[in-house]
Amino acid sequence: RVYRGLVVGLRDYVRKNGFRSVILALSGGIDSALTATIAADAIGPDRVNVVLMPSRYSSEGSVTDAEDLVRRQGLHAMTIPIASMVDAFSDALAPHGFPEKGLPAENLQARVRGVVLMGLSNAGGHLVLTTGNKSELATGYSTLYGDSAGGFGPIKDVPKTLVWELSRWRNAEAARVGATPPIPENSITKPPSAELAPGQMDTDSLPPYEVLDALLDDYVEKDM
Repeated sequence: RVYRGLVVGLRDYVRKNGFRSVILALSGGIDSALTATIAADAIGPDRVNVVLMPSRYSSEGSVTDAEDLVRRQGLHAMTIPIASMVDAFSDALAPHGFPEKGLPAENLQARVRGVVLMGLSNAGGHLVLTTGNKSELATGYSTLYGDSAGGFGPIKDVPKTLVWELSRWRNAEAARVGATPPIPENSITKPPSAELAPGQMDTDSLPPYEVLDALLDDYVEKDM
């Protein structure tokens, strides 16, 4: 019921606002994988554009997982490495106190990706989909003008633990009817990471999502 509601919501928003296609960043992680899958189910894979934007901190597995999802679903994909763009910004800002490491450098990578997506959106008339889930948005675990930039967030009201549950359900439904599961298993099982710094994991900044989501449900949903 939840999954079908997400599909209908995205389909209606795209149609009623006059868009013919969508575009999103595909990282190899579970959030963007589920968002792309919802989009493909909503408007068809031929109208879903995904952009792989590896940085110097992107793991090889993340890139191959993203490519695997593209093959499974038949999406339109392009790869645009961002390292040289990030370096250009960093070099220009360094004389004015911009650090090589830390939060400013991490956020810069997300913002460069946002610029790339918005540029391609303007060029092709695509609606930009954001891929943040409710757990991230409720705790501020996203980058302003970066991964938060876009026109519609299909999973913005979906807690992270439900993101995993929906992904497993969608794969199981595909297997039940003899179709290829749309989401690579590795995207579901690997530890979540923004990959904006060496060895970074979400749990460096947040509690385990099982703990966090229970707290958020009490605080946000039950107003405790």
